[in-house]
Amino acid sequence: MRRRTFMLNVSAGLGAVAVSGTLWRDATAPSVTAGASPYGPLGPPDANGMALPAGFRGRIVARTGQTVGGLRWHPAPDGGACFAAGTGWIYVSNSEVPLTGGVSAIRFRADGSVERAYRILDGTNLNCAGGATPWGTWLSCEETFRGRVYETDPQGVRAAVYRAAMGRFKHEAAACDPDRRCVYLTEDESDGCFYRFTPNTWGDLSSGRLDVLCGTGEAVEWRPVPDPNPTAIQRQTRHQVGAARHFSGGEGCHYAAGVCYFTAKGDRKVWAYDAVRQRLTSVYDGGGTLDGVDNITGTAAGDLYVAEDGGNMEINVITPDGVVAPIMRLSGQDGSEITGPAFSPDGTRLYFSSQRGTSGSVTGGITYEVTGPFRR
Repeated sequence: MRRRTFMLNVSAGLGAVAVSGTLWRDATAPSVTAGASPYGPLGPPDANGMALPAGFRGRIVARTGQTVGGLRWHPAPDGGACFAAGTGWIYVSNSEVPLTGGVSAIRFRADGSVERAYRILDGTNLNCAGGATPWGTWLSCEETFRGRVYETDPQGVRAAVYRAAMGRFKHEAAACDPDRRCVYLTEDESDGCFYRFTPNTWGDLSSGRLDVLCGTGEAVEWRPVPDPNPTAIQRQTRHQVGAARHFSGGEGCHYAAGVCYFTAKGDRKVWAYDAVRQRLTSVYDGGGTLDGVDNITGTAAGDLYVAEDGGNMEINVITPDGVVAPIMRLSGQDGSEITGPAFSPDGTRLYFSSQRGTSGSVTGGITYEVTGPFRR
C-alpha cells in the first residue's frame, strides 16, 4: 500500500454530513429514562424481520458474500458513515475480520439506487469502528492489540494512509471536534481510556499530540501520552499515565455542539464529555430499553441514535428532552450485533448492519437501509 499524505478537499461533494444542531449543550443534564418514542411504537416485524414505527420502511442493501454494485460484500460489516457525493452519497463500512478486514463503500444515486461498490482499504486487521472527518475522509480503526488508524478516501481515488501519530492501541471509534481541532478516540479494553489527538495542522493527521483523559470526578483534564507507539507490553498507552480515567469497553463516539458522546459497553453507559467546560458526566446509565450500548450517531435535530451489541437487537433514540426509546428492532438475530448506524446527507435514510445476521457467523452479515420521517 502506498503511504502518501491526503490532499485536503473540503468541497461539499466530498464532505461528510456536519451535525451542528441542538444536542445537549449542557452535558450535566440528568440521565435519560425510558419513554414514548417521538415516532410512536414499533410495529410487527416485516418480511426481513425488522420492526419499525408507522411511516417507516426498511430494505436489505447488501449481504456478506453476495454481489452489490459489482463488489462481493465483505464479512462482519461494522462501523460506517455516509458522505455526500455529487447528487448522491456514499456509505462506507468496515469489516471486522482478521488480516483481510479493510473497508468497502457503496455509492448511491440520488434516487437511492446503488450505482457501484468498491474497496477503499485492504489487508488490515479487525477494522471495527472509526469516524468521518470534516474534510471528507473516513478513519478506519483496528480493534486489535496495538491496532492502527487508517485514513481512507470514500471516493476510492486516493490510497489509504496509516496515521501512526494517532497511537497504537485497541482502537474503536473516532470523532472529530472542528471547534478545538482535535479527534477523540475510544479504546475497547476492559480498562480502556478516552483519548484526544491534536494534529499539528488541522486537516493533516500525519503528526500531532496524543492525550489521555484524566480525573476521577466530573472535572477532568488531559495529559500527554509519553509513548503513543509503544513496543514493550508494559508500556501500553492506557497504562502510561497514572491519573488516566478508565472505561470498560469503549465503543462508539460522536461529537456535536461542544459535546463528545461515547459509549462503554461494560459500564452500560453513554458518556458525555463537555469540551467547553471540560466536564464528564453520563447521560444514560442503563435501566431503560437500551442494552449493550455500542455504535452511536446523531442528527441536527439533537437526537442520538445508539445501536445495541446483542440486547434485543435494537437501535434506540435518545432525545434532548431525556427520553430513550427503540426506533428499530431485528428479530431472529440473537447471535449478532447492530453496527455502523449512519444517516444519508439529507437525513431521510438510516444505514446500519447486523454484523452476523441470522446465522450468527461473520459470513452472515446484512446491511440495511431504513427510510422515513426522521427528525432533522
